[in-house]
Amino acid sequence: MGYCVYLTRSTFPKLLYDTLRNAGFDLEVWDNKGHGMWDRAAAPPRDVLRDAASRCDALVVTIGDRVDDYVLSNAKVKVIATYSVGYDHIDLDAATRRGIPVGYTPEVLVEAVADLAIGLIITLARRVIEGDRLVRSGEAYKVWGEFLGTEVWGKTLGILGLGNIGAAVARRAKAFNMNVIYWSRTRKPWIEVALGLRYVDLNELFRQSDYLVLTVALSKETYHIVNEERLRLMKNTSYLVNVARGAVVDTNALVKALKEGWIAGAALDVYEEEPIPNTHELIKLNNVILTPHIASATVETRNKMAEVTALNVINVLLKNTKPVYQANMS
Repeated sequence: MGYCVYLTRSTFPKLLYDTLRNAGFDLEVWDNKGHGMWDRAAAPPRDVLRDAASRCDALVVTIGDRVDDYVLSNAKVKVIATYSVGYDHIDLDAATRRGIPVGYTPEVLVEAVADLAIGLIITLARRVIEGDRLVRSGEAYKVWGEFLGTEVWGKTLGILGLGNIGAAVARRAKAFNMNVIYWSRTRKPWIEVALGLRYVDLNELFRQSDYLVLTVALSKETYHIVNEERLRLMKNTSYLVNVARGAVVDTNALVKALKEGWIAGAALDVYEEEPIPNTHELIKLNNVILTPHIASATVETRNKMAEVTALNVINVLLKNTKPVYQANMS
């Protein structure tokens, strides 16, 4: 009898199921048809997930599936593979105590996320969303002379968190002749030299940036790293772009900043509460662009994520080695 692999969605890319089946695994799939990946009803109930962890050899999960000590309390699984670059939905300590490696999918989505970050900067600067709405309402040419954006060329881009994604954003920004500054928990002098970046302290990053892009990982140290105190340091002409994790920003402070004009606007792909309710205060604001966690949402990237997720399982169960990318027990 083959290994049992439990997948928490029926809407992962087809490549993921095909690769696992071709490797000889028996798949159990939670059917979330009729519910989007982010719909709360999409995820299996916690008791179902706990039961799967007690019977199957691998769990394939995604953001929205809380894998904690309860889910793993009677675990048989030999590997947890998450179809995501983030893994804050998994209790790494609980997995490590049980000797369960956790695989994830970094690096493969770097370029897609960086593309979106730059796209959001331009969209904010040139007021693209507002312009679209004006054209559709028939009001555009009544305000045409006064409808002005700002330029990206030559402005200062701040990057909070210079990992692979932050570096990819910096490479793109150089094509716009931007002055790129950054802060990261670990300074990266070799990237500074290669890309012509300048390291500044955290408060200076907020003070100097015309556009501030968040690409930092979520951790205890970075939770609400963007707070009221730091938002008040920003220029009232500056913009914030978050393609990292929602909880690195204090949402209440950001709403206040947008309402009171401490900053000119923001573009958010991630939120502290996901899915963001359509009654949320951010929804009511015209100086913020909201996208539904789509930074990695390209056909090419999602297929690469599926491939890595499958390989993370195959490596552990069939090759008796580590996942391609491992979040714990390193």
